[in-house]
Amino acid sequence: MSSQSNPPVITNDIGGKSGRARMLISCPDRPGIVAAVSHFLYEHGANIVQSDQYTMDPEGGMFFIRFEFDLNDLDKELPVLVEDFARVADRFDMKWHTFRASRKKRLAVFVSKEDHCLLELLWQWKAGDLDADISMVISNHQDMRELVESFGIAYHYIPVTAGTKAEAERKQLEVVADKADIVVLARYMQIISPKFIEQFPNRIINIHHSFLPAFVGGKPYAQAYTRGVKIIGATAHYVTEELDGGPIIEQDVQRVSHRNNVDDLKRIGRTIERVVLARAVKWHIEDRVIVHHNKTVVFN
Repeated sequence: MSSQSNPPVITNDIGGKSGRARMLISCPDRPGIVAAVSHFLYEHGANIVQSDQYTMDPEGGMFFIRFEFDLNDLDKELPVLVEDFARVADRFDMKWHTFRASRKKRLAVFVSKEDHCLLELLWQWKAGDLDADISMVISNHQDMRELVESFGIAYHYIPVTAGTKAEAERKQLEVVADKADIVVLARYMQIISPKFIEQFPNRIINIHHSFLPAFVGGKPYAQAYTRGVKIIGATAHYVTEELDGGPIIEQDVQRVSHRNNVDDLKRIGRTIERVVLARAVKWHIEDRVIVHHNKTVVFN
């Protein structure tokens, strides 16, 4: 059974991208997939400008491919292409999605008290390196309001306590409804409920200040120091119901030594965290990530 979907997005044309689209495909591997898709796009007047592919195993494994292509009169022709492609998809048992490159995805950034990951996203967004719209920042603290509003971005303060968590999440979902395509947890120090996750499947990106799967949960730097590790790192992953167990998008590490105390590890870790989260968000908004079970294929 093939599938195709497009998350709700706002149209924002960018110079040179108004006629460009992307297609992500996953299916059982077999001969002829690339030829069939390439020929189909050619027949529909599309010009492939980039393609990348990966197979888990040519003999019975899964196959993944990402195409970028230009198409004249995209508004008119892309719906036709999508409808016609169903026949190719059914033939190869594909799961597939198409995206318009000119449609910026809308981000809702959740943050608590630490600002380094949020600042990296804001700087990259302002510089034009993060091709998205940051539609809002939501926080359980007031600390970031002045900073965020100085960028002209809406700031929503929704406090969370053990007794008000359910009501707080209801308010959060109300705020993001129809206004965000992706939720980014930029060191948001609250656990997201299954109900919330259901609304954004594989569209909630978290930064964990540890090189997962090591040191899950709280205080990973203290855990790492206690174990005497020689490398520390950070992990950006999609959020699932399993705490810190979702598909990993990006990771990075840096060497440390016995001379580094817990505060040193935190300081070094902050730099890694901000870079790793920004990369993961960038790759997601550029439609470079395919989730397969609890893993990702990232065409970066």
